[in-house]
Formats: sequence, C-alpha cells, structure tokens
Amino acid sequence: MKKRRPYISITILVLIGAGCLLAEALGGANPYYMHTDQISQAPSALHLFGTDTLGRDVFSIIWHGGRISLIIGLLATLISTGIAILYGCVSGLAGPRIDDALMRFSEILMSVPQILLVIFLQAIWGKPGVLSIGVVIGVTSWMAVAKMVRSEVRQIRGSEYVLAAKTMGAGFFYILWNHLMPNFMPAIMFMIVTNLGSAIAAEATLSFLGLGLSVDTVSWGSLMSLSQQAMLTGAWWLLLIPGSFLVVTLICITELGEALRTANRRERLL
Repeated sequence: MKKRRPYISITILVLIGAGCLLAEALGGANPYYMHTDQISQAPSALHLFGTDTLGRDVFSIIWHGGRISLIIGLLATLISTGIAILYGCVSGLAGPRIDDALMRFSEILMSVPQILLVIFLQAIWGKPGVLSIGVVIGVTSWMAVAKMVRSEVRQIRGSEYVLAAKTMGAGFFYILWNHLMPNFMPAIMFMIVTNLGSAIAAEATLSFLGLGLSVDTVSWGSLMSLSQQAMLTGAWWLLLIPGSFLVVTLICITELGEALRTANRRERLL
C-alpha cells in the first residue's frame, strides 16, 4: 500500500509558522498602532487585509497574532503531554486498585466539557494572559492521551528489558525515559499533534466568547472576538480572513495527525 504523506499540509504549516516567526519583517506595520482615521477600512493597497474596529492593520495582526496563538497552543500541548505521560505511566505500572482509581478519575474529568473546566480554572487564576490560558488549556486536555499511554505501558511493562531494569534497581524515571517512552511515543504522536490544534481552537473559542485574551493583545482569537461588531458594521474581512487562517491551520494539523496515526497503524500491522 502506498504511503500517504501530507506534503501540502506540512508545506502550509511551515509557511504559516515561518510567517509568524518573521512577523516583524513580514507584517510591516505595528500591530498595536491604531489608525484612528482608518477604522474598519476594507482591504486595500495600503492595508492588504484591511483594518479592525480599532484602526489596527489586520495583515500585521495576522502574523503577530498567529505567533501568540501558536505559542499558546505549543505551551498547552507541552503541559498536557507531560501530564499525560506521567499519569499514564503511573497508572500502567501500578496495581489494579490504583490503576482503576486513576482511570475512573480521568474518566470523570473527561465527562465534563473542557470549555467548562477551562472557564472555571481561568476564573480562579484571574486576568487571562498568554501564560494562564496556555496552562489552563494544558491541564484540562491530557486525559485522552493519558489513557492511550496507560494502554501502551500495560502492554510493554512485562517485557524482558523492563523487568531487567527493575531487577537492577532502576528508578521510575529511568525506566520511563529509556524503556517506556521510546516504545509508546510513536503511538501517541498523532494525539499530541491533534491536541496542538485543539489548544489553538480553544484559545480562539475563549477569545470569541470574550473570556480569553483582551482585545489589546493580538491573536487570531482576539481578532475574531471583534466579529460581532464586524458583522454589525459589514466589516466581513475581520471574520473571514483570521477565520480562514485559523481553519486552514487546524485542518492541516488534523491532516498531519491523521497521517501519523495511519503510519503508526501500518507499522504495527507489519
């Protein structure tokens, strides 16, 4: 069977990532500067993507704001992956009672909509910021990956190399780093990539609901939070352009995750 490689998705993600990293060179105008005489201007030669309801250049906001959205997504993914690996390994190596208790706890958390958990924790944290939103999304999105890690660990915990390491007195983290992670990481990579897309979408959702980053902090989500005003004033570009970048990025990340899942399944069959 011919391998299916998402070259187009990877290329688009690389271009978007490079654009965000080189935002100063590519974005041109200061994303925070308010052109008070050019509020809600349609796309033109002066402002390629138009201006928002505060008079800021949307083209510049797209690239600078994309960087913020990606930072939040990466931070949340790192946190959720770290928690999932530790939690899943502890559960997978533990005895039946502890394993059952840990899994029941994760299932209880999974039964609660993530957006409610995010709103609850963000309310406890206080004023939303890049760090707080990244952390809150991260600590509420690890459960599915942890269950996968636990399943993989339970399959390999009886392997000779794991038993030999335990016999020689190896500690938990030594076994995790040297024997467990190399075996289960390929199986969970697609979930990690998918979590990245989910974290970016969660940030945009929070901002859209008015619960995320404030309008004076540029991100794709905070720009879309102006969509209600944009629809009332007919400023279609404030919803269409950032929405398009967000949707395309999420589709490409999903496609990449699906390709990793298919590749891992093929390797297991072989």
